[in-house]
Amino acid sequence: MTASHYAAQPWLALLSDAQRAPVSPPDSLLDAVRRAASDTPGRTALAYFDGRLDYGELDRLSDSVAGHLAARGLERGDRVAILLQNSPHFVLALLGAWKAGAVVVPVNPMYKTREVAHVLHDAEVTALVCSDRAWAAYLRDTAADSPVRIVLTACERDFQTRDDARVLDFERLPPAADTDDLTAVARAGHRAPDGPGPGPSDIALISYTSGTSGTPKGATNTHGNLMHNAERQRTGLDLPGVPVYFAMAPLFHITGMVAQLAGCLNSAGTLVLAYRFEAGVVLDAFMEHRPVYTVGPSTAFMALAAHPDVTPDHFSSFRMISSGGAPLPPALVEKFRAGFGPYIHNGYGLTECSAPCASVPPHLQAPVDPVSGTLAVGVPGPDTYVRIVDDQGREVPFGEQGEILVRGPQVVPGYWRRPDATAETFPGGELRTGDIGFMDAKGWLYVVDRKKDMINASGFKVWPREVEDVLYTHPAVREAAVVGVPDGYRGETVKAYISLRPGSETDPGALAAYCKERLAAYKYPRQVEILADLPKTASGKILRRELRSRGDGA
Repeated sequence: MTASHYAAQPWLALLSDAQRAPVSPPDSLLDAVRRAASDTPGRTALAYFDGRLDYGELDRLSDSVAGHLAARGLERGDRVAILLQNSPHFVLALLGAWKAGAVVVPVNPMYKTREVAHVLHDAEVTALVCSDRAWAAYLRDTAADSPVRIVLTACERDFQTRDDARVLDFERLPPAADTDDLTAVARAGHRAPDGPGPGPSDIALISYTSGTSGTPKGATNTHGNLMHNAERQRTGLDLPGVPVYFAMAPLFHITGMVAQLAGCLNSAGTLVLAYRFEAGVVLDAFMEHRPVYTVGPSTAFMALAAHPDVTPDHFSSFRMISSGGAPLPPALVEKFRAGFGPYIHNGYGLTECSAPCASVPPHLQAPVDPVSGTLAVGVPGPDTYVRIVDDQGREVPFGEQGEILVRGPQVVPGYWRRPDATAETFPGGELRTGDIGFMDAKGWLYVVDRKKDMINASGFKVWPREVEDVLYTHPAVREAAVVGVPDGYRGETVKAYISLRPGSETDPGALAAYCKERLAAYKYPRQVEILADLPKTASGKILRRELRSRGDGA
């Protein structure tokens, strides 16, 4: 096997002419927004329940946020943390911070005190934007012992009047004396500071990884990283000229940030926001706004499919649906298509490569590997180079498993102030993903699992994904996660955690027997536990580490 096999980029033959064509992205998303504000100022940029902000308003309001931040002493290069759900406030804070020359630090609003404190200190955050409720509940004390000296708070009931109690089920708080109200600041008419806009090599985001392998590290996504993927999406998805996107993934997550927010605004489209994922609210938004594109984790599509009111008409407006951020079981793709019509296009990426580095092209369907039953995550783009290597760093032949390595314009330059971690993860600028997978001779990429999730049962390797994919074919299974738990005889044994589809019944013994019929003897779960719901991140990824800890303590 020589490097020329991968360097030949066999996946290019699977791409359309539009997807292979070179791209020239704007320097930053600010350029795209300002262009839309100049060319089509009255076009709706953000739709939030019954509220609308057009591109002219979005540009003016974010200018005012930038001017306020600068007047409060924010300097170019300072960090602004945004800890918000999917509301217009998030977008205004993001664009305003960039217009002020700052670097944005998106923070998961589900983070607790200790997690937020780590981010504020590690990124040396100067300004914090958060909900008024989070500020009152715990962030005031957290920020007091941090570098933060500018605080903007928001009530996410602003910019709409519907007040849907399914998600906006909170009261307005009285103004806080120690913060400024983001909505009032945006409407104050401040002028954005003068000076050059960000360039492609400037850091746009410090995106903290989930910390599954230790303390979270901040990936330094540049404006060029973000806009390359946003522009590839604009030119390659074959969407209408003025696309309507639904923001299913949280905007703080790299998938939501790039594949929804940046992808939509770079296309001068309309981004539909609904605060947070709630299946009934999402389905109603589909009917009201008729989006043509969305991307979300497989767990979100499971929840939508299980909703009692769902019909095929809810999905009839979509030109394309993508899945990312969590493994996509082949059984879900087929059940969803059979029940509702759309084919869910798989995708693969990491925070360190600014969301997608491989995806299923709109005109194709992903193959399923006949040996492992794994659904392909897609093919790389024309500017992206993917290699599969063994533990010694040697490239393996097509079809053989190894670690996935990625090189391309979407790969970040490194981690924030972590030179050792940068050198280890990005040798020579190439991203070592830590994911195990393989590529077939046509260029389809398959992800088997994370290196650290591999289960060693009596010396046999068991990849959780393979067992989970079998469990998802069982008609009673809604969610499945497989982990290794300590075993006195086997060292580790396979344990499955399951949640059931509404109205379905089964028992652990039946599920274990179902897997035993379909897997090698060392792979089937010796233990099965049924839970009402599996723990998940805010982006919908099932938290295996929590389940593993639960199993360790069992």
